[in-house]
Amino acid sequence: MKSTLFIQLKPGKDAPVKRFHPWVFSGAIAKQSPNLQDGDWVNVVSSRDEFLGTGHYHNGSIAVKIISFQEIESKSDFWKKRIQNAWDLRALLPLEKTNAFRLIHGEGDGCPGLIMDLYKDVLVFQAHTIGMHRDRDEIVEAVKEVLGKKIKAIYDKSRETLPTEYAQNCTNGYVYGDVAVPYTVKENGISFSINWITGQKTGFFIDQRENRALLAKYAKGKSVLNTFCYSGGFSLYALEAGAASVISLDASAKAIDLVKANIELNKMQSLQHEAIVGETLPYLKANEDEFDIIVLDPPAFAKSMNAKHKALQGYQKINELALKKIKKNGLLFTYSCSQVITRDLFYNMLVAAGIAVGREIQVIHQMTQSPDHPINLFHPESNYLKGFVLKVL
Repeated sequence: MKSTLFIQLKPGKDAPVKRFHPWVFSGAIAKQSPNLQDGDWVNVVSSRDEFLGTGHYHNGSIAVKIISFQEIESKSDFWKKRIQNAWDLRALLPLEKTNAFRLIHGEGDGCPGLIMDLYKDVLVFQAHTIGMHRDRDEIVEAVKEVLGKKIKAIYDKSRETLPTEYAQNCTNGYVYGDVAVPYTVKENGISFSINWITGQKTGFFIDQRENRALLAKYAKGKSVLNTFCYSGGFSLYALEAGAASVISLDASAKAIDLVKANIELNKMQSLQHEAIVGETLPYLKANEDEFDIIVLDPPAFAKSMNAKHKALQGYQKINELALKKIKKNGLLFTYSCSQVITRDLFYNMLVAAGIAVGREIQVIHQMTQSPDHPINLFHPESNYLKGFVLKVL
């Protein structure tokens, strides 16, 4: 497959692409093929007509997301190779007692705009670009060929992630096979009930697996507050580790029902657990209790650069409140999944929060996403999850 459609860059604008950054911004374009449609495959060439890469076009600030820096002869062979490479990486990872993981992680796996999560033998497909949506059938065939009987069904959940103008014409549903939900998967031996049809994201937040396991190392005999708990991942790990008490807090009643279902599923003692429907900020303000461990894992406060300043203010406010509720020598597990909030910005926000509450603090762990969410070395934006474990003196 050699595309005749092209994007030509302005002189001096090819350096990022030559450094393997997969995004081409519209301001770098000198000229392009007429009548390009969103999702078209285009070749990116320099001002001297050198081939730089090929990828999906979109009429927006990010005009091209490069999928390969080499010419592609056959799309079907290309997708099979990409999926095989991704599968081979996951086979290397320490996933004992775990059958839920990310198979394709966008730019991290050389597939900008595509997420695929595997829940035991069901794959959930999410296209974030119209190009990946248009290529879906070829990708599905490649998955079936590479994984064979390891896959029972593939569910497309792209309506929530496609650009708005395309989402309205997209319907979620099975594109291969069909299974009933909820579905039970294992993570480090703990069972979770997953529903990719009605659940958030693809059904579960797989990127926190290693961080949940880290919490378990500190939770025995401790009082734990897990805010923004969703399905109770951190809560279940704490209970399994022998926490003295765990509070799961979420604004969604459906999420709290899911936490309770997961505790029942694992036959855990519910006497040590309290589930509360409520917003984190008012709860921290009104509650006088102190905790040995607090988990702050909020949804993204900023999804664009314009929201960055306001998001940092929000992060600081909630971290200040949490720091005030930590017992002496207790721990704060705090995270940001906002791509536009860099690790340095998040760290500096924590410094400001610590100063504001007047407590001495040690950083004892720095965290990121699970290794099945690989980071493209040349695309720092794919390092989206920032986390710190703070010991509050």
